[in-house]
Amino acid sequence: MSETGKPPLLEMRNVWVEYGDKVVLERVDLTIAEGAFVSVVGPSGAGKSTFLRLILGQEAPSRGQILLNGEPMRAECGPDRGVVFQRYSVFPHLTVIGNVLFGLECAAAPIMGRLFGARRRAALAEAEAMLEAVGLTHARDQYPAQLSGGMQQRLALAQALVKHPRVLLLDEPFGALDPGIRADMHELVSRLWREHGLTVIMVTHDITEAFKLGTRVLAFDKRRHDPHAPHRYGATATYDVPLLRKVSAEPHAKSA
Repeated sequence: MSETGKPPLLEMRNVWVEYGDKVVLERVDLTIAEGAFVSVVGPSGAGKSTFLRLILGQEAPSRGQILLNGEPMRAECGPDRGVVFQRYSVFPHLTVIGNVLFGLECAAAPIMGRLFGARRRAALAEAEAMLEAVGLTHARDQYPAQLSGGMQQRLALAQALVKHPRVLLLDEPFGALDPGIRADMHELVSRLWREHGLTVIMVTHDITEAFKLGTRVLAFDKRRHDPHAPHRYGATATYDVPLLRKVSAEPHAKSA
């Protein structure tokens, strides 16, 4: 059972990641509850981004098993997992509304990538609602180059959330932002986490940010060290700190 007393949404069983003779992650055993906000910290090279790529489906473990909803997770990206990176992952040639609409069109019309008629109007209304949720309605017809860094991250969040993922992965999403803008983004992400009933897993180098936003903090590092062969030992979750911040109780009701 997970920290909520329910079956875990995500489970890792003795997961290892190896590239040849280099071990990146080893002996990762953990469960993550639906609705949790998990902050992941640790030194550079501790496998934090690799950990996210495993959950996203970009990589498969060399050993061990990853379960999603109790079922083995395939190494492929799926609509149930969204991701936002530190560098703004938006399409520069599309407007703000075009960026958000693009994901809906690709999901509903994977061959042509375009919707028409009533289906397009419905998708457009959904994209506009998401822009309102992240505070970008006023920038609807602008291009990413015309936006500030914080606005581009709002757009990246809208892109990720418009397809209603169950799990939102954040890889240093606020690292390039000024302190004031970062505080605004903290409030936005916390609100979206609660309103959408998301499970959030966020990698950050900012310890204060980790404890401010998370319901749980995972610290990754190496338990074993060999100065003559440092590549032969991988990192794992060395600390797992539950926090008093309440797990999101909202059901994932927008999965249609």
